[in-house]
Amino acid sequence: MGIQIFNSLTRKKEPFIPLEEGKVKMYVCGPTVYNYIHIGNARPVIVFDTVRKYLEYRGYEVNFVSNFTDVDDKIIKTANELGEEVGELTDRFINAYFEDVGALGCTKANAHPRVTEHIDDIVEFIQVLIDKGYAYEAQGDVYFRTRSFDGYGKLSHQSIDELKVGARIEDSGIKENPLDFALWKSAKEGEIAWSSPWGHGRPGWHIECSVMAREHLGDTIDIHAGGQDLTFPHHENEIAQSEAMTGKQFARYWMHNGYINIDNEKMSKSLGNFILVHDIRQKISPRVLRFFMLSVQYRHPVNFSQELVESAANGLERIQTAYTNLQHRLDLSADLGDQQDIWTYKVDEVVRQFEEAMDDDFNTANAIAAIFELAKTANVYLKEKNTQTTVLTYFIETFDRLMGVLGLPFEQEQDLLDEDVEQLIEERLTARREKNFQRADEIRDVLKQQGIILEDTAQGTRWKRG
Repeated sequence: MGIQIFNSLTRKKEPFIPLEEGKVKMYVCGPTVYNYIHIGNARPVIVFDTVRKYLEYRGYEVNFVSNFTDVDDKIIKTANELGEEVGELTDRFINAYFEDVGALGCTKANAHPRVTEHIDDIVEFIQVLIDKGYAYEAQGDVYFRTRSFDGYGKLSHQSIDELKVGARIEDSGIKENPLDFALWKSAKEGEIAWSSPWGHGRPGWHIECSVMAREHLGDTIDIHAGGQDLTFPHHENEIAQSEAMTGKQFARYWMHNGYINIDNEKMSKSLGNFILVHDIRQKISPRVLRFFMLSVQYRHPVNFSQELVESAANGLERIQTAYTNLQHRLDLSADLGDQQDIWTYKVDEVVRQFEEAMDDDFNTANAIAAIFELAKTANVYLKEKNTQTTVLTYFIETFDRLMGVLGLPFEQEQDLLDEDVEQLIEERLTARREKNFQRADEIRDVLKQQGIILEDTAQGTRWKRG
């Protein structure tokens, strides 16, 4: 059946057929860089990073582009308030962005274009729209004539008469129609600006992504993605200006992730529940945060609460424990008997369930359910009296492959222990072998004070952070 994607443009699931066999052109709207990203910004980054990883798992070569808006009213305002140059501010928060999303297990895009790198391209694009009659200059600004584009409203599924002026669209009184949106804004005194045929100014928000997507991926792309809040006006306006300019379909599949609520309330600064990734990842493991985000199918809303995050942490630990026990047993096993076929069949069945879930519009919630089933199957196998190296290895490799698709590679114990702790654990094992249980208990207590909890299992001594 292949991969099915829910296309926001048609509002139905469709078979994914890229323009070029084996290759995918994918564009995801990136952040406006004037602050650290919040967890609402993090969701599309995690979601569409996972989509990319699964497409690659399925054998596609993905050209993944995600932009930075590095000139904007909020950026200029923040730079002025902090007494910084715009470029200095945006560089700082672009670096912070990479630090945050890197901690969340997200791979860098093939290209991260910035608006300020594409000003000449934007001016050329706008001039073509003017020449074609889709745009007009008014007092140094340039606006797109929404009524000139017959398909306006097809993404938000509203007629142009039903649409209202959306976010970042200002009715200045000089526009021909209130729904016309800015392609170029004349500069105010003291603002960063560039020269153009219409005077000094800077790009409007919507034109930026159309230009950068075209420059890096061509006139028509396979997948355009972002948060649900971008559907109108941003993505609607991208379609209008791109298709008016090229005469071609802009994007074949539109994907939008759902909102995030905090304790069942909309996240907002006014409610005091605005959570920055920079802050929250000091308190919550970034792996847990990613696992939590993927525990809900991407089009559905996510409710962020302490209880649900703790539940995600416990679930991730169950998977980690099964994986670690497999690795411990691997050192004690040999290839004896005839177990391989029946257990590899069970593992393959879980892989089929995982792929079926991901093929169904990247349903990570059901994919995680399949991984839980893999952990359950592994735990049953570990009760076998004689386990085989080949079967254990097959379990471990499958765990690595599927968790890799979700951007959740397993933590390795040796990476987390420093030399002092390793030495204490070894000393405790020696004390236990010599039946010096008083010393063994003392070491356990010392490690506990350092946040290391020891568990003596049939597979050997394991540890976890308390």
